[in-house]
Amino acid sequence: MLILSLFRNLALSTRAAVISALPRNLLRPRNLAVFGHDIAMAYLAFVGAFYLRLFEVEPHVFKIGFAFAAVAACVYLFTGLYRHVWEYVSARDAFNVVRTAFVIVLLFHSVWFFVTRLDDLPRSFPIYSFILLVALLGGPRLAVRIIRDAPLHVRLRGTPGTSTVLLVGAGPEAEQFIRTVARDPASPHTIVGMVTINSGRLGQVIQGVEVLGRDEELPQIIAQLEARDMKPNKLVVVRRDISGAQVRALLAVAEPRGIQLARVPPPQVSAYGDSELKPRPIAIEDLLGRPQLNLDRDAMTRMIAGRRILITGAGGSIGSELVRQISDAGPSALYLLDHSEFALYTVDMTTRTRRPALSVSALLADVRDPVRLAEIFTEAQPDLVFHAAALKHVPIVEENALDGLLTNAIGTRNVADACVNANVPAMVVISTDKAVNPSNVMGASKRVAEMYCQAYDLRRVGTRFITVRFGNVLGSGGSVVPLFQKQLEAGGPLTVTHPDIERYFMTVREAVELVLQAAALGRQRNDEGAIYVLDMGQPVKIIDLARQMIRLAGKVPDVDVRIAIVGLRPGEKLFEELFHGEEPPVATDQEGVLIARPRTSDHAVIATKLTALGEACRRRDHAAAMALLHDIVPELKRSQSAPAPNLRLVK
Repeated sequence: MLILSLFRNLALSTRAAVISALPRNLLRPRNLAVFGHDIAMAYLAFVGAFYLRLFEVEPHVFKIGFAFAAVAACVYLFTGLYRHVWEYVSARDAFNVVRTAFVIVLLFHSVWFFVTRLDDLPRSFPIYSFILLVALLGGPRLAVRIIRDAPLHVRLRGTPGTSTVLLVGAGPEAEQFIRTVARDPASPHTIVGMVTINSGRLGQVIQGVEVLGRDEELPQIIAQLEARDMKPNKLVVVRRDISGAQVRALLAVAEPRGIQLARVPPPQVSAYGDSELKPRPIAIEDLLGRPQLNLDRDAMTRMIAGRRILITGAGGSIGSELVRQISDAGPSALYLLDHSEFALYTVDMTTRTRRPALSVSALLADVRDPVRLAEIFTEAQPDLVFHAAALKHVPIVEENALDGLLTNAIGTRNVADACVNANVPAMVVISTDKAVNPSNVMGASKRVAEMYCQAYDLRRVGTRFITVRFGNVLGSGGSVVPLFQKQLEAGGPLTVTHPDIERYFMTVREAVELVLQAAALGRQRNDEGAIYVLDMGQPVKIIDLARQMIRLAGKVPDVDVRIAIVGLRPGEKLFEELFHGEEPPVATDQEGVLIARPRTSDHAVIATKLTALGEACRRRDHAAAMALLHDIVPELKRSQSAPAPNLRLVK
């Protein structure tokens, strides 16, 4: 009767949990089988503990064991132990087993104390029952995991017909990759070793694979493997935090030895669709990339979550990546504004597919139209505006200077005025390094945009204006990388305007992450009129970039594919700058973001000149517009158009 009463009390106390858990979990056949197994293990642990302690089991112990199993069943419902996949049991699962066993023993003895004062249980029984319960719950799970991993060492020691792989990295990413390869019967890889930057890992073994040495010892390690008839066909970079310089060093080792260099995409790349641990060929972004920065992602999320965000130029390279990252941060509504119907359609459909629950509005509009902007801002009432709309191609803007000014300068003014009139708390302005000591209309027009927003910010009109300046974005529309790729597909030559020309480069993902970081930082700081400049690292020579892309294509520069020097284009500079001489850089607490102190301008003066500039552009008065542009941006030294020089091949 005592046991039946106990069962009734336990059933009443846990009825709500059982009712809520059964439909979701236990009715699934696999979970139900595991649940039954674990209950049986609890019963065996109770009976076995008595036997280990007293070397005999009295009849009443079998009855009390049912109460112990009932307590265990209730605890399992809360800890979810039955939901673990045994084939992939991990350290976290092991902790849950220990925690569950501890709670079961503690809860049972607490309940049983009020029933019998524990007179019928030995004092050491809790220890015996806990140890045995952990063993019986964890043992079968570990056995399944061992059986699952049994083929691992056989697979890693060599399978005919597979390519041999040497891993670069010996951390958790390497361990995960090794397991993935070992468990895939169709995998074409056989892993022969690892290299590392961590000297503490030398000589250690991870899942049967040895850490053979350090990165700088790679040539010697490859020679040793070749002597054992185990030369790797492929170097696979699994290390998450690796710089472009380190990738270039690896390529310099691999290429002369006929070894392919590949990389497992880092998590921030995989999150956008490629979550499988499959090596891909090294891309130019890997050669020029930098280690992942420590960003304050919580601040970025707080800035966006639950707010109404409007993005101009949403269909462009920067704009679409802004849309992607902002939509992941949980805004309450997202307004996508672009003048290109196709670009707007593309980013709108992509966003709705990725985030079907997000409120998305596709707004077909031109930033040159202040009436349409005022209408949009009045209806949308955004909390934050990212202004990425711009005409950015230097030669085209040189030939269409008035339209470049109308979009980049007057368009920015229209968006800024709309923000102020609609009481938008903050506007983030995307600028460019070409705005520093500009030599072309595109750069000068962006400098005018910077000046107008800086002047507004200094007036403290209620809207914060946060200007972010950075250099070239790899792979953006019209940039040099897609151009080189098309020229490579055509067999060359790759065209470079000057052998000494160099540029700053950053991946679009990294650029947008830092834009969001600078925006969050700008909202926290009181640096009115400051320009936030992204740390672009070291500039890259375009001719070196061309040679690297030829090598990545499996060809030899100047042998298989030529490089043609075609001469500087109108408005093009050899070197770009991130800071003007009167803008001393100031470090911030955030890695990757600097501040350029403002060159102050009076808002009324710049507004008057911009009004005149807009009128000159609209009446197509090129001379007047250029005169006003030089007046607003006196440092503009626009180069004159020149006939295209004859092609010249270089080696």
